[in-house]
Amino acid sequence: MKGFATLAADLARRKQEHLYRTRLVMQSPQGAEIVIAGKKYLNFCSNDYLGLANHPDVISAFQQAAQEYGVGSGASHLVNGHSHYHHQLEKALAEFTGRPRALLFSTGYMANLGAVTALLGKGDGAFEDRLNHASLLDAGILSRANFQRYRHGDMEDLSSRLEKSDANRKLIISDGVFSMDGDLAPLPQLIATAKKQNTWLMIDDAHGLGCVGTTGRGVCEHFGVNQEDIQVLVGTLGKGFGTAGAFVAGSEVLIETLIQQARTYIYTTALPPAVAAATLVSLKLAEQESWRRERLVQLITMFRSGAQERGLTLMASQSPIQPVLVESSVEALAMSEALKALGVLVTAIRPPTVPTGTARLRVTLSAAHSSDQVEQLLDALGKAKLNRE
Repeated sequence: MKGFATLAADLARRKQEHLYRTRLVMQSPQGAEIVIAGKKYLNFCSNDYLGLANHPDVISAFQQAAQEYGVGSGASHLVNGHSHYHHQLEKALAEFTGRPRALLFSTGYMANLGAVTALLGKGDGAFEDRLNHASLLDAGILSRANFQRYRHGDMEDLSSRLEKSDANRKLIISDGVFSMDGDLAPLPQLIATAKKQNTWLMIDDAHGLGCVGTTGRGVCEHFGVNQEDIQVLVGTLGKGFGTAGAFVAGSEVLIETLIQQARTYIYTTALPPAVAAATLVSLKLAEQESWRRERLVQLITMFRSGAQERGLTLMASQSPIQPVLVESSVEALAMSEALKALGVLVTAIRPPTVPTGTARLRVTLSAAHSSDQVEQLLDALGKAKLNRE
């Protein structure tokens, strides 16, 4: 078919521009060390920040619930797929986030699409940070609202756009922790801007919950803000909590609106009940075992100090996401391959995921890592850098 010939040409172009993506086939559980194609690697590209994805208590809860409820949920939440474990997890997430209610979604992508498209439509306005996750950007476009992107963290640009807008409803949308840069959203300034402009505020704290804040309650805890300040809070379960799925937390009115109108909630099969049961355990572990966050802080400090000593270019991140800037896609791929040859796995991130000229190695740290393993990573980065000079 002629159309498929153009697809093949597009794929060839992506390869020439060093933008082609390939998959790795895992042969082990997530952890500080993983196995790919029979070879063991130090794993520095997972979002399992607290090291809970392979925790024995989480696995046991999953197995027990699978014995009790089977594997598949069988239907959507609004038919007969909403199990006791789903319901208990929603209550636990509401309590964890300090909000009246929470609503489970199958993925973070679906939570963001569902929330934004249920709240906004024609005649409304979506105002998003330019570096938001792709799911938030897609949600803004698909909502059919007037979609605008403001400069990253730039409150003057955001305020100017809000003041010029005559939209019926206005929603400011931002990541809590930016997934590719690792920096935190300026929540106090966002809240002040939203209140001044009489605008709703939505924060996707996918990379903050579990990791940021004294008890892991994310950027809201870090900045000391609550539901009155942030009306829509989104979180994922497949990162800091080590399982799968996502949720939206907020007021009774918000959650009931999403149940009635969020298409990605209404028209999809519910998560397996066993995943919800496992998450109930990981949620408690994340909250109670503060040593995991303390270790992360120690490892972040160690990594940043060692990287600077080796002349690596870092970004202003105090989160487990520690990007090493290498600018060109060619260099990012070459350094990633050099690290792999040394037994260290770090993903090369290239445009369009990040802006042109900011290709990077996205290093992610986990409480499962030891200081020795971080030292091995630093030595490998130093060698890879020298080999490219």
